[in-house]
Amino acid sequence: MKADVLVAEIGSTTTVVTAFGGINSDPFIIGQGEFYTTIKQGDVNIGIENAVKNLEKNINSEISWDMLLASSSAAGGLKMTVHGLVYDMTVKASKEAALGAGAVLKYATAGKLRNSQIDKIYEIKPNVILLSGGVDYGEEEIILYNAEMLSDIELDIPFIYAGNISIKDEIKKIFSEKNKNIIITDNVYPSVDTLNIIPARKTIQDVFSGHIIHAPGMEKIYSLVDRKIIPTPGAVMLTTEMLSEIYNDVLTVDIGGATTDVDSVTFGDPEIQRILISPEPVSKRTVEGDMGLYVNASHVIELIGEEKVSEEFPDYKELIKNISPYPENSRQEEFSVYLAKYCFLNGIKRHAGMKKHLYGPNGRQEIAQGKDLTAIKYIFGTGGILSRSEYRKEIMEEIKKEKDLNALIPGKKIEIGYDCNYIFAPIGVLSTVNYEAAMKLLRKDIKII
Repeated sequence: MKADVLVAEIGSTTTVVTAFGGINSDPFIIGQGEFYTTIKQGDVNIGIENAVKNLEKNINSEISWDMLLASSSAAGGLKMTVHGLVYDMTVKASKEAALGAGAVLKYATAGKLRNSQIDKIYEIKPNVILLSGGVDYGEEEIILYNAEMLSDIELDIPFIYAGNISIKDEIKKIFSEKNKNIIITDNVYPSVDTLNIIPARKTIQDVFSGHIIHAPGMEKIYSLVDRKIIPTPGAVMLTTEMLSEIYNDVLTVDIGGATTDVDSVTFGDPEIQRILISPEPVSKRTVEGDMGLYVNASHVIELIGEEKVSEEFPDYKELIKNISPYPENSRQEEFSVYLAKYCFLNGIKRHAGMKKHLYGPNGRQEIAQGKDLTAIKYIFGTGGILSRSEYRKEIMEEIKKEKDLNALIPGKKIEIGYDCNYIFAPIGVLSTVNYEAAMKLLRKDIKII
């Protein structure tokens, strides 16, 4: 059988391949196959080859394709540090750009860099460093000082500058004289109360495409794929933005083996916007690196509390030894669902902002800080457990039980939907080469429950 496009999603625990046909007319899914991601074997291609074999078994036919596309998070993501001027302004904007691009943010600093902070960067060993700071034609001296400090770092990695444009030539000269690869992009915070994170986000994704080749076996993949490999979280963000064209204010939760990722596209409620103390991006992504069902299951247990977990699952220590994306019995699945409920609810709560009260000369004043999700009308689930488990609705309805009145989370009257074919990431990848086909597939894929 011949597919128009084969998309490989190389995750931290599983590799999924999806074959599509009818791309230029009425697109459809030919079939899907999956296998464990084979990082430990030193070659992720083994996982892809076995996933293709599983696909062929599922469709009872050999498969070939005209175009191979891929997304990946198998290299552990793109480790980044960001360094700005004012935390609530340029640092925050830089963080939004990094996370929206699918990077794993390891460290952020504000103000003049210190030697101890440089030591921390060495400890992290980031794959890329982003320098920002100052509105356009504003502060210069601290940013130039930080550029000198960062350019002396003995790491062979790319640097991105997304700060005050008035000194971009000086920044370029500082790094170039130290033989450092510096990429200049638009300021993430060009003026007060203005975020401009999309150019930096795209630059980070381009850097990711160059970095991901260093994962075991990726050299071979690059000789096979027909386009750049993009970060899987970035692909899911693209799909979430497509969902917003259909459903307006939307939220996507992706519970994976290592992380829980939350993507939202919403302007928020006008009443909340009136008391919001700093701007938030319309499209926002957060990644919770300590909340995953398999790689980070032990961390989730710690967050819940071992005593509380043991009340529900006295045998949890035995269960965690055998926890897997492919439960072998109902008890294992129940345990995964239990952990998923925590990841789902708390992933959203961490993504959301809060209402707070300040006290001053004029008495008590209500303010809002962070991302406002109160206008969200649809929440969509993706990832293995939310796409495939029969308990998906039970997991996702945890949000309706939350009673924190100050959290800017979706209300009780939300609609719940899910990625019924587990193709949110492939749809995002496909949208970069054929947007119309990707949108048609998305409309077919969504199921409201």
